[in-house]
Amino acid sequence: MSASPAGREKLQSELALAQRVARGDRAAFELVMRRYNQRLYRLARASLQNEAEAKDALQDAYLNAFRSMGQFRGDAALGTWLSRLVLNECAARHRRSGRRDNIVPMVSLDANMHVATSVADAGDTPDDALTQTQMRSILERKICELPESLRTVLILRSVEELSVQETAESLGLSEETVRTRHFRARGLLREALAREADIAESNLYDFGGAHCDAMVAAVIAAITAEFPSEP
Repeated sequence: MSASPAGREKLQSELALAQRVARGDRAAFELVMRRYNQRLYRLARASLQNEAEAKDALQDAYLNAFRSMGQFRGDAALGTWLSRLVLNECAARHRRSGRRDNIVPMVSLDANMHVATSVADAGDTPDDALTQTQMRSILERKICELPESLRTVLILRSVEELSVQETAESLGLSEETVRTRHFRARGLLREALAREADIAESNLYDFGGAHCDAMVAAVIAAITAEFPSEP
């Protein structure tokens, strides 16, 4: 499927940005990181199920991206290319730790429904922000109980709101597989949390503010150590 004029313009803009990075432009790379930090962290977090490890994987993937940005040709979106680097880093970490992509047994849905209902009932209190934080925490834990193959699709489709095509390209799957896995993942979550799931979805795995600044600073420091002279 050929890209629309707007899509082609976006790809050209991303290619120009990538070329600046390939020439060693660190300001351009900082722009790339700030643009994709949220999506890529969520993807790493969904794969690795550990906050600290996800941050480490993202940092290593960014360093790899900076070193190899000259290989980006604009055949796919920059976010797709970066997503593949993150997933490759996550897969390497799985291999190094001896983990396998097994299905994590689902805990009792009845037990979790009673927890979710208790939190939902708290919505009658004035502290709605606390209620949403609690619901988000429950939803994150439920997503961690899904197989990795479902988690990654769910994060890109429901949380990052990528299209089926973009998700398929990012994960190296067929569009039909993306649709099937997304339907199954959401079905499992609906069973557990019903309507409460949608309250927290948009704020899953927040990585803005200080988290974003810390990641940018850490990567720039590592780049400076590896490439000490400015272009």
